Amino acid sequence: MKIYDLIIIGAGPAGITASVYAARKKLDFLVISLDIGGQAAWSGDIENYTGYQFITGPELAQKFEEHMRKYGTALRENEEVLELEKSGQVIRLKTDKADYQARSVIIASGKKSKELGVAGEKEFKNRGLTYCATCDGPLFAGRDVAVIGGGNSALDATLQLIKIAKHIYMVNNALSLSGDAIMLRKVKEAANVTILNNSSVTAVLGDQFVNGIKIKNGHQEKQLAVQGVFVEIGLIPNSAFARGVEKNLENEITVDARNQTNITGIFAAGDVTDMPEKQIIIAAGEGSKAALSVFHYLSGIIFN
Repeated sequence: MKIYDLIIIGAGPAGITASVYAARKKLDFLVISLDIGGQAAWSGDIENYTGYQFITGPELAQKFEEHMRKYGTALRENEEVLELEKSGQVIRLKTDKADYQARSVIIASGKKSKELGVAGEKEFKNRGLTYCATCDGPLFAGRDVAVIGGGNSALDATLQLIKIAKHIYMVNNALSLSGDAIMLRKVKEAANVTILNNSSVTAVLGDQFVNGIKIKNGHQEKQLAVQGVFVEIGLIPNSAFARGVEKNLENEITVDARNQTNITGIFAAGDVTDMPEKQIIIAAGEGSKAALSVFHYLSGIIFN
């Protein structure tokens, strides 16, 4: 079986940037990912990525992909890594389609949406309930919808829906919304947004499709008639396959300043790690650092 210099797991901002740096260092590497673009592809309007005063998430993800493909990068798309382990000097990966070996690995598998864990959520997933406003927002034109959450991801989803939906209910279990000040101001100024703080969803209702939700505020419970539910309550790291790799209490992979994990030869970058502040530009920077650290590692310059 072929042994690659490097395998990069994930093709979001961190993984794609790592691939560009690996290509420029002439490493023999492979990228394995379920999708391309990661969370960036799901974002709405982006106004804080250096070099672009304004760009949408899908547009930025497309720019990332174009840059990666410029180098003829070997890519295994729609493939999920299931297991990863180091044996001797070789790291072995098992996916849902094949087995691979490499001298080093960068885990840049990002995060996935948290679920509500309430009655009706699984039944109405993709039947009115979604985790991606960028992907599915246009399907709810002229309808009443609920956005569940109160942080930046919920604010971003609401801003995307303001010009699409008839009315938006923001259901937030905290006492107040939190997040970027500019987004907060825009949401609060919108005439078709109702903010319901200190409230939580207890059930998703419907027949063939969503037609409402139950929410609880203190001891009071009521129903809201909505035709769409956007779950934006945060993310959890895609790190379950990395058994033996040290993680924090939130299952984020612990890395040092050079993106090295507790296992020599295994590096990690982006939102799957314990780095502070989950931002596209930070993930991209961490991806470049990880690839440079891999180059030094394979050259025997550091981590001997």
